Amino acid sequence: MISFARTARAGAASLLLIGAALPFGSARADNGFPFGAEMTLDVDRQRGSKRIPNLEIDDKGEVILELWCKGGKGQFSVAGNTVIFVPGAMENRPCPPDRAQADDELIAALTEAGTWKRQGDFVSFVGAKTLRFRINTN
Repeated sequence: MISFARTARAGAASLLLIGAALPFGSARADNGFPFGAEMTLDVDRQRGSKRIPNLEIDDKGEVILELWCKGGKGQFSVAGNTVIFVPGAMENRPCPPDRAQADDELIAALTEAGTWKRQGDFVSFVGAKTLRFRINTN
């Protein structure tokens, strides 16, 4: 017959092994592309604006973009560290020409990006210009 103390020790050892393995499993998951997440461009606000561009990416790669002025949809396709962004129709909202141009430049930079990398809560899209986004964790 197995003693209670021996069973309790075996159970405690099992819990310790499971607890030790959990952080490593989530650390590996944090290195993947952030499907199902919202990200904010890592920049300061533009003078006279409260907005900072953000992307909301669903589990299938469909994205809702809210830029300085414009908003719209697009699609991310990811294979390894390769990324392809295809913008959809953008809603032109009334705004100053410099912000509209900044939106167009941001969309162009996302479209030109060929690779991506993740470092913790930051995702960078790398092309002619590197765009760094912070994953919203709240």
